[in-house]
Amino acid sequence: MFQSIKNFYHLLQSLLAGIWYDHPEKQLKVIGVTGTDGKTTTTHLIYHILKTAGKKVSMISSVSAHIGGKTYDTGFHVTTPDIFPLYRYLRKSADAGDEYFVLETTSHALSQNRVYGIKYEVGAITNITHEHLDFHKTYPLYVISKRTLLERSKFPLMNADDESYQIIKNVLSTKIYTYGFNGKSDFSKKLSPTAPMFNQYNYLAAYGVCRLLGISETAIQQSLASFTLPPGRLEEIHVNPTIVIDFAHTPNSFQQVLPAIRNKYLSSRGRLIHVFGSAAKRDASKRPLMGASSARYSDVIILTEEDYRTEDPLAITSQIANGIEEKLFQKVDSENLGSDSRKKFTVIIDRQKAIEKAISIAKKEDVVILTGKAHEKSLCRGKKEYPWDEKQAVLDAMKKITISN
Repeated sequence: MFQSIKNFYHLLQSLLAGIWYDHPEKQLKVIGVTGTDGKTTTTHLIYHILKTAGKKVSMISSVSAHIGGKTYDTGFHVTTPDIFPLYRYLRKSADAGDEYFVLETTSHALSQNRVYGIKYEVGAITNITHEHLDFHKTYPLYVISKRTLLERSKFPLMNADDESYQIIKNVLSTKIYTYGFNGKSDFSKKLSPTAPMFNQYNYLAAYGVCRLLGISETAIQQSLASFTLPPGRLEEIHVNPTIVIDFAHTPNSFQQVLPAIRNKYLSSRGRLIHVFGSAAKRDASKRPLMGASSARYSDVIILTEEDYRTEDPLAITSQIANGIEEKLFQKVDSENLGSDSRKKFTVIIDRQKAIEKAISIAKKEDVVILTGKAHEKSLCRGKKEYPWDEKQAVLDAMKKITISN
């Protein structure tokens, strides 16, 4: 009942914001990108392709907003802004003479009517995997919320290789354009010789969107040559040992990112050292699955804080560890994370100390990957946001530690 009232309130706000800002969404071709993983990279790819092709375009992603040639901070833990800030950005974009607006769109924003007034030129779904079931309750309901984007799009686009496609194609009456590598899709080609497979899908999603918008093959190919990943997406901070930060925070993203890191960086002697946690007040059922996914590919795991809010961080790490222990890792105290061949994990709640420990045990042939925070600029402890910069945390740790030979 409370959620229904809240959704109705957001509906009224959406209608009012449209009137207040004189419906800027109708002056723009809005491209929506949703999905469990890959939204931000795909959003940035589309924006980059359109801009490089000479189009006037603005964008909102999890990282920031680029509106009319200016960059704005959208706030802590924000993907799709609240209704009135969103419409303010849309109005700025329209007033700047933009033709396109790329909007990273969450399932929460769709379910709660926070983007109710927007009709999308193209709506793309990257994938739908285990996440946000605290809010959506079941996977089918999660899929339905994402489906809303396609229903409001002139050109719906889906990853045909994702399990959600089989669910949605049977209930959506309009044509769905598809991309993928397993079978016959409307768009099916590898666009980067070096990108890992999960980013191949993101590249292909952006390619499909831009082709549906009428951007030429040549223009897309030329723009991809100059694309760089958004901050905190497979961002390499140091070499020997290699230290990487990434926003991965779901079981599926671990299964994509960790083997890609192993394949790219590790020799037969090196170890993958994974530092991560799980945010509180979110889907707790994914925590042991994250542990199991990490254990499948990591050699050393250090569990730590990640926005534990009002939950007990030790309880969160214990839930993650339930998945790790099933993979026969040995739990040790932080002083016994040696370089022998046994797989080990430990818990260090203080994230800075966890990073320092990971780097201190790393040899030059090892890889340290830190996931979950990436570009975010705060850590929520209790009810307070504390300043946090994952990249700076690594650099600070490097100053204190001498790398082992």
